[in-house]
Parts: sequence; C-alpha cells; structure tokens
Amino acid sequence: MTPRLTFRLILGDDIALGPGKVQLLEAIRETGSIAAAGRAMGMSYKRAWHLVDTMNRCFVHPLVEASKGGAHGGGAQLTPLADEVIALYRHLETRARKTTEADMAKLARHLRTDG
Repeated sequence: MTPRLTFRLILGDDIALGPGKVQLLEAIRETGSIAAAGRAMGMSYKRAWHLVDTMNRCFVHPLVEASKGGAHGGGAQLTPLADEVIALYRHLETRARKTTEADMAKLARHLRTDG
C-alpha cells in the first residue's frame, strides 16, 4: 500500500468537493448523464444524484444542470462554473501533492504497508 494525500473542501457539515465528486463531475461531462456517470463509477443513481445535489447547494451557482427524462430522454451537463471548479481543484491537488511530497515520504516510512 502506498499512502496518498487527498484534498477535500469542507463547507459546514458538507464535503463541497473532493476527489470522488470531481471524478463524478468529469464522468457527467463524458456521459451527459448523472445515471450513466454513477454507473461508470459503480454507484447508484440515488447516490450520484445526492452528491450532485450537495455540490449544487454548496456553490453560489449550480455545477450540474439536469433535464428530466421522458420521450426525448433526459440528461445532465456541467455549467461553466463546474469546468472552472474542476480546473481549480485539480490545480490545488497538484500543488498540495508537490508541496507535501517530502513530508509524505518521511511519514510513509512510519506506516505499515504490509496490509
């Protein structure tokens, strides 16, 4: 096992953004669907929708806009804010990893990696 650093943005009691939520946003961008994105990540539609709802509530403007299904089908798309949020998150994540790399290596020497 290799230790890794994860980056989460907490707002009150909610995780406004974290690695899983960013991955979900990226999957929604790829699939055009909350349900398909959730399936691709091995989660239920209900769970995926809950994560999207949390993100939408935590930001000033929604990150995901969904349209209801029906005869023409539904779908979801990211807002321009979501694209900006993803880019900022990935940038922060990269900077945090680079900045903490030496300390993480020192800390990792004290961790059990045999399972």
